[in-house]
Amino acid sequence: MRRVTYSMGVSLDGYIVGPDGDFSWTEPDEELFRFVTDEVRGVGTHVLGRRLYETMLYWETADRDQSLSGTMLEWAAIWKRLPKVVFSTSLSSVQGNSRLATRSLADELAWLKAQPREGDIAVGGATLATAAAALGLIDEYRPRLYPVLVGGGTPFFPRGQRQVDLELVEARTLSSRVVCLRYRVRR
Repeated sequence: MRRVTYSMGVSLDGYIVGPDGDFSWTEPDEELFRFVTDEVRGVGTHVLGRRLYETMLYWETADRDQSLSGTMLEWAAIWKRLPKVVFSTSLSSVQGNSRLATRSLADELAWLKAQPREGDIAVGGATLATAAAALGLIDEYRPRLYPVLVGGGTPFFPRGQRQVDLELVEARTLSSRVVCLRYRVRR
């Protein structure tokens, strides 16, 4: 059965964006971009909220950007082909290889897991991932830990939830000092 994963850049104090909404400290170098590109190769469907969907729209046409490196163009090609399911109460349509969710989060993830497809189901966006975590639907957490303290903002991990026991599957430190972690939920 397909795994549901949650992967994002996170500060050492646990936030994906700072109190002012800034996340420029997550700007990837080439090595990190290659790591994320390799990770996304294992994704069969990406489930995301409206804000992340709108942020990622750039990558739908990024192949036209002459300034991008080969690694970034490779990422753009993978992202463009990747099926995406967008959860939104305000959007009436989406672009590219995306569709609006028609089921609840739990039902959509259960339906996707039951499909005979290859690849993980990635959940993107803190709000949507928090909802999936609260429902016990995340199988793997994949934080990319940045050596920075931002002092507050949007947390990577849900607050006030039940205890979740994790098993470390992988830890890799990149030359940029970003530590890429992979934890499996112990059930």
